[in-house]
Amino acid sequence: MKGEQYLTKATQFAEVFNKGDSWVNDLVVMKALPSGLALSRYGISVGRRVGQAVIRNRVKRLLREIVRLTHLQPGWDVILIARPLAASAGYAKLEKAVKDLLCRAQLLADKYEKACLRTN
Repeated sequence: MKGEQYLTKATQFAEVFNKGDSWVNDLVVMKALPSGLALSRYGISVGRRVGQAVIRNRVKRLLREIVRLTHLQPGWDVILIARPLAASAGYAKLEKAVKDLLCRAQLLADKYEKACLRTN
């Protein structure tokens, strides 16, 4: 089912916010917590500081697409929190920022970790 890959409830978000580890760069903050499930779930948070509704929705769409195309290790709950600079960033910059965080957290699937080694 499509909805299984999302964090949808406030309690799920709160648990990752409170107990998860975090990684930061200029565009995105990532929090991750092992879930023990057979798949990884993710949530996206874009606050009002990022911009007006049109801009926030654009950033959400871009982040959703980046995560959809990125293969994560199973068993993690991940939250991506957009920072204000994300409003002016394009797809390529956001993708590089998210993949950098996933590499640092070692959450990319095994066959994609080689790309982390090449960039670091």
